[in-house]
Amino acid sequence: MDQENNSEDDSVGPSGDGMPCLPPDLSDGEAVELLWQLRAQRRQSSPELPETVSRLTAPDGSILYLVGTAHFSDSSKKDVATTIRAVQPDVVVVELCQYRVSMLKMDENTLLKEAKDINLDKVQQAIKQNGVMSGLMQILLLKVSAHITEQLGMAPGGEFREAFKEAGRVPFCKFHLGDRPIPVTFKRAIAALSLWQKARLAWGLCFLSDPISKEDVEKCKQKDLLEQTMSEMIGEFPALHKTIVAERDIYLTHTLRQATRCVESPPNAQKVPAVVVGVVGMGHVPGIERNWDKQLNINEIMSVAPPSRVGWVLCAVIKGVMMGMLGYACYRVGGSLGRALLSLPPVRSLLETLRPLPA
Repeated sequence: MDQENNSEDDSVGPSGDGMPCLPPDLSDGEAVELLWQLRAQRRQSSPELPETVSRLTAPDGSILYLVGTAHFSDSSKKDVATTIRAVQPDVVVVELCQYRVSMLKMDENTLLKEAKDINLDKVQQAIKQNGVMSGLMQILLLKVSAHITEQLGMAPGGEFREAFKEAGRVPFCKFHLGDRPIPVTFKRAIAALSLWQKARLAWGLCFLSDPISKEDVEKCKQKDLLEQTMSEMIGEFPALHKTIVAERDIYLTHTLRQATRCVESPPNAQKVPAVVVGVVGMGHVPGIERNWDKQLNINEIMSVAPPSRVGWVLCAVIKGVMMGMLGYACYRVGGSLGRALLSLPPVRSLLETLRPLPA
């Protein structure tokens, strides 16, 4: 996929539920013009929006309403719905990539179950998609998400599902995925950490058990408190902050600016400034605001360096240990049972995943 056109290519068609009913005898042209006029009537020129919304303007006059959200927050879902209903946007952009798009159409109960269920299949998929180190780190982060899900009884991504639903109710509204592909982010993050930093981060994620409340989540919408937390993280893992936050600030700014391009008015095919709603985590809002008027080059934050010799040796050791454990298990259960175990599709798939890297 051409990353330069990510906001165009990574579009997802909203469901369209809640769209206004039109008289059956209208021609296509008349229906389009009527819907355009209806949206213009609904669009508020000076809307009263939540304090979590920032307003940015593009050189051609297009407007971006940037909604800063806290994940796992009911009030963030309301902020998103209020903003989209008030401004009736041409485009909605969310902080998701194509690898996480499935959460938009899953129901809350399914997502709750998925978030809590970290099994062998998920481990295999993460390793196949991202490599051993990045895959294992992704599993640890999923564990953190599952911890929060269990504490709050709420599935992640509610604000994005709300944006998807509300965009489907706005005539002519497009829905774009604006985030950098998650495999790139994980691989760049792992490559930026030293072996000691990787061990410390993994240890911290493995033993995360602090309780979290809905009040704690809502505090994440406060910019001052969030920036203080970010500063503490920068002090401990500056490379991780750079790849997971700062680089994605740049990428999100790039896709949001692509979305704020003039649109064509159906009645006369004239180009008019666009109205865009962006839905991102509050931690990305300051970076997007700083980058909005800068020249950006996303090519340099899309490359993934080859693994170092130390990293390659470590991966080989991990794979060797896992192969050894599997072999010992087969030995313990006996020859015939061992052969039966090795014939199972999940085990064969795991062996394929753990095949040593070529020299």
